[in-house]
Amino acid sequence: MIRQPSRHCTVKLQAVPARIGHVRRIVSAQLRHWHLDALVDPAALGVTELLANVHRHARPSKYCTVELYALLGQLTVSVHDEDPRLPHLRTAGDWETCGRGLALIAALSQSWGVRPESNGKAVWFTLPALTPTPGEVRAVRADGDPLPRESARPAAVAATGAAATGVASD
Repeated sequence: MIRQPSRHCTVKLQAVPARIGHVRRIVSAQLRHWHLDALVDPAALGVTELLANVHRHARPSKYCTVELYALLGQLTVSVHDEDPRLPHLRTAGDWETCGRGLALIAALSQSWGVRPESNGKAVWFTLPALTPTPGEVRAVRADGDPLPRESARPAAVAATGAAATGVASD
């Protein structure tokens, strides 16, 4: 049986505007490292919206954790915070500039949801992690890094590499 190893990245931060841009760059770099370039924009946009919600609404603290999981053709992005209050999807009027974050998450994702946790809640969304077409197949080392183009043979099969975990904290 061939198994795809899971890929996981965790970033802990305080959701303040200066840190949100930093986390966007971490998410983008991690997805490129996993060769999921097509997911960079929607994942970064989704993370930005969820972190903005933590910044605006979470109490008692703005500390949170962003997690990325790539497994079985799907990327799951979740943001965990310490506020037990669950958000709800609301419809904003045409001219309102606030209140559209979860609607945007719903529109850009394959699925999304909220789950209570013992110390707060998690808001998550999924994106399909499309497998590469035959022309995009690249050989990779055991650690998941791509081999140089001249080292890759046409018969090489793309491997997902070893579990990649990045941790950043404030």
